[in-house]
Amino acid sequence: MSRPPEEPSGPFADAGDGGLPEDQASAGRGRSSPVRPRAVAVISGIVAAEATALLGAAAWYGFQLASGAPVMSFWGAIFTLGLLLAFASWLYAVAVFLFRGFRWPRAGALVAQLFVLTIGFPTLTGGFPVAGAAMLIPAATAIVLLFDKRVIRFASRAASAPPAL
Repeated sequence: MSRPPEEPSGPFADAGDGGLPEDQASAGRGRSSPVRPRAVAVISGIVAAEATALLGAAAWYGFQLASGAPVMSFWGAIFTLGLLLAFASWLYAVAVFLFRGFRWPRAGALVAQLFVLTIGFPTLTGGFPVAGAAMLIPAATAIVLLFDKRVIRFASRAASAPPAL
């Protein structure tokens, strides 16, 4: 049986212990946030690894562009490079803020995993099974973990706004 939280009006008032052992659950009481589930760290790691892969792809693309590789449209290639860099930075932000327990990155992480699935499945069936599996397995893992009740409970912090009065 768990005790009610110290601060019933706080953002984690209905969080409960999430099925953690009593010593781990009580370790999170008295603080402003509950104990971080391992699944949140796994999802954040997957998203950060995808962001790093995109950053590596952007570096390779930029090197190819700078070394004089033929392109149909130079400005189109610059735009693609900008998109790769923007999406990588967005994924890093999603990973960091999900790890901190904010609410909005769950949607961003889900959308990113759906994009990875739409690229990973044709890659897997198109003759590149290792690359496809390297995309599909982490994406599927992240999607399953995003809907875990402990992750949902932890990632329920809204952005802090100034008090109204």
